[in-house]
Amino acid sequence: MKKILLLLFGTLALLINAQNKLNEELKKELDEIMSVDQGYRMLFTSETTPEQKEKTLKDLNINQEEFKKKGWQMVAEHDSINLHKIENIISKYGYPGKTLVGEPTNKAAWYVIQHSTKIGKYLPLIKEAGKNKEIPFTLVAMMEDRYLMDENKEQIYGTQGRGEMTKDKDGKQVFVSFVWPVKDLKNVDKIRKEAGFDSTVEENAKRMFGKDFKYEPYTLKQVLELRNKNK
Repeated sequence: MKKILLLLFGTLALLINAQNKLNEELKKELDEIMSVDQGYRMLFTSETTPEQKEKTLKDLNINQEEFKKKGWQMVAEHDSINLHKIENIISKYGYPGKTLVGEPTNKAAWYVIQHSTKIGKYLPLIKEAGKNKEIPFTLVAMMEDRYLMDENKEQIYGTQGRGEMTKDKDGKQVFVSFVWPVKDLKNVDKIRKEAGFDSTVEENAKRMFGKDFKYEPYTLKQVLELRNKNK
C-alpha cells in the first residue's frame, strides 16, 4: 500500500511539473519580440545616452545611415511585423502569460498590443489575463486607459499623457503636453494605489514628461478646444 501511495505521489508530482514547465521555444520568440519593441523605442527616448543608443543600434543590427533616414518609420514597420507574430501566437495559445512563458516574458504580447491600433480587439483578453494573474494588473489598467484615450473618453487610472499642436493667444503654433483627462480626479490616486501603482498622477506625469513638468488637470472640453484651435 505504501509503495502504491508513493507511486501515486510521484506520478502526481511529474504531472504538476509538466504543467508548470515553461514553453522555452515560445519564451525565446517572445523575448526577441520584446527586445525589438523596447529597443527601438529606446532610440527615441531622451533619457537614452549616446553610448546606450550606439549599443542599441548595434544590438538591433541597424545601420546608422538607415536610422537617420527612416527614423520612426522603422519603428512602425517593426511594430507591424511584431503584431502579426503576436496575433499568430494568441490564436494558438491564447494570451502567453506567466504560466506559459514566465516573467518578464509575459509582458511581451502586452507591449506589442499596447503599441498597436488593435487595443479594442484584445482588451477583453488582457483583462482576463490580469484577472488570472498572468500579467500584472497595472498593465491592464494602462491598456484600458490607452483605449479610453483613443476613444476620446476620460481615463480611469491617470496613466496616459498626450501632446497637441495648438495656437497660443497670439496665434502662434505651440506644442502642449498634458495628462489625458481623468474621470475621478478627486480619488484617482487612491484608485491607482488599489490597482498596484506606487506613484501619484502628478509623480507619473513627471516620469512621462520630465521632472520639471507642472501637472495641470485638463478636461475633455479643454482638450478638444486645443485641437480645434489648430484647425
